[in-house]
Amino acid sequence: MRLTAQRSELIEVAKGTRPADLYIKGGTVINVYSGEFLQQNIAVYKDAIAYIGTSEASIGERTKVINAEGKYISPGFIEAHAHPWVIYNPVSITEKVLPLGTTTSVNDNLFFYLHMGAEGFKEMVKDLRSLPGNFLWLARLVSQADFPGERGWFNHKNVWELLELDEVVGSAEVTRWPLLYNGDPFLLETMEFIKKLGKVSDGHTAGCSYEKLNAIVASGVSACHEAITAKEALERLRLGMWTTLRNSSLRPDLAELIKLITEGNVSTDKILMTTDGPHPGFINKDGYVDGLVRQAVELGVPVMKALQMVTLNAAAYLRLDDYVGGLAPGKKADILILPDLHDFRPDLVIASGEIAAENGKMLVQLPEIEWQKYIVKEPFAFSKTILNEADLYRYPHPSEDSTVPVAYFKSNVITQRKDTVLPSVDGYADLSNHEGLINAVLIDRSGKWISKAILERFAVHLDGMASTYNTTTELLVAGRDPKAMSIAAARVYDMGGGIVIVDGYQIVLEIPLPFTGMMTTSPSFDVSVEYHDRLLLMLQERGFPFHDILYTLLFLTCDFLPGLRLVPYGLYEVKTDEILLAAAPLNTECYHIKN
Repeated sequence: MRLTAQRSELIEVAKGTRPADLYIKGGTVINVYSGEFLQQNIAVYKDAIAYIGTSEASIGERTKVINAEGKYISPGFIEAHAHPWVIYNPVSITEKVLPLGTTTSVNDNLFFYLHMGAEGFKEMVKDLRSLPGNFLWLARLVSQADFPGERGWFNHKNVWELLELDEVVGSAEVTRWPLLYNGDPFLLETMEFIKKLGKVSDGHTAGCSYEKLNAIVASGVSACHEAITAKEALERLRLGMWTTLRNSSLRPDLAELIKLITEGNVSTDKILMTTDGPHPGFINKDGYVDGLVRQAVELGVPVMKALQMVTLNAAAYLRLDDYVGGLAPGKKADILILPDLHDFRPDLVIASGEIAAENGKMLVQLPEIEWQKYIVKEPFAFSKTILNEADLYRYPHPSEDSTVPVAYFKSNVITQRKDTVLPSVDGYADLSNHEGLINAVLIDRSGKWISKAILERFAVHLDGMASTYNTTTELLVAGRDPKAMSIAAARVYDMGGGIVIVDGYQIVLEIPLPFTGMMTTSPSFDVSVEYHDRLLLMLQERGFPFHDILYTLLFLTCDFLPGLRLVPYGLYEVKTDEILLAAAPLNTECYHIKN
């Protein structure tokens, strides 16, 4: 991170010998360094703060003076753990959250890297420099689900090159934390490389006991956002981790986690907050980082501490506190003017010294990005005619004497194995008299393999659905009617990625997600809200009983959460670490069934 303003210029503005570009007058400055509320003015030159105090010597003829009387002047908010691919894309999420006060976001690069490789990702990062605010990155070291060729894709050369980029502040969460616990050589070597760079290593330790957590911290992990109770958060804090309290669409846990502060009387110096990639409807309703501050204060956290967690603390964790996280001479001019300390919705947002948003609306031009130019993988590399085969979508079950392992959904993302006796017809499981069971398949986009499962309590009345929105971004197809499933799959194929729902043999919903199969290419955040809300409503009408369909789709194909998972190697049971039904070649369907 660098400043456009020269230090010598800032000195002159501070002395009053050079006029400021902007002068914010009459407000109450929120000083997150001292914990004070001060009646002071702020002089801005180019992209930096030059002066804070009561002098007006830097006001010149061309200085824009902003009257902040009766208002509060805050540092811009920082989201230290963002996922800019939840149907929205980097441009559309910026359009929404920068007017809400988030001037710095640090973003997971997973699906960008999976489809672009190192060179394409670097080109996109360069083009996104023109986004208002600070759009920074964390680089994945491994994927969220093992797949054939993963270690070749996530190799030393490419991953380390990305870690060296100025816009990459460290490594992203390793969701498969047992790799760290077991001392994976590539991960440990890369952790050492990250430490030498002076960058951070974000963490993901869901379900990790305190004893095992010691080993994860010893591996070099800097932070974790996966605590779901105040006790778990305290364990992370006690082991020296930057402890990130989460309130997201999938895990709205802040009311419980905040007890760490309101009841625990702990130091908050190493505590942050995150929204952790919420779905578009959640952001539209509850806000982004502003919503975190709002809820924390409502739950009893002092205003100053709540603001420090999303400004100074976040900047210190990211090792960017020389530039962002507070209001002081020489820092970036990322400034919010807040009308009150209740809603925390800014009247005015200044990003890098430029008035970027007012009253919730963007005032600056967003870049027009040609997203597909970075992609190095074809959307689909097999003939669409394969998708017409009805047996493609059926679960192999040659004998009535054996049970079938069914993935029963206990919650949005947690499944449980249920061994179920099902009739066998022509070598496949017959679900026709078992309401609540549907078939699901995961089809390799390159046409090499197919994995199969049976799901229960996903969506009882779903005829057919296809989606590339999942952890693997392969073609996930689910439903009770093979023909409807084939229609949905073929339409997603034609769109180059997305989500389709079919009733009978009619398409009733299309969500084109041609950018990596996860994101719309629209620059409008409202488009992603509309897509999400329609998808959730349609699936709930068809029996989906939960609240966050995007994360259900995302994590069905991962390999680190409890239960049965549909992964590139087949139907996988996480607890026992075994493949129950191996993936088969896509064209021959030769299966090995484990009873």
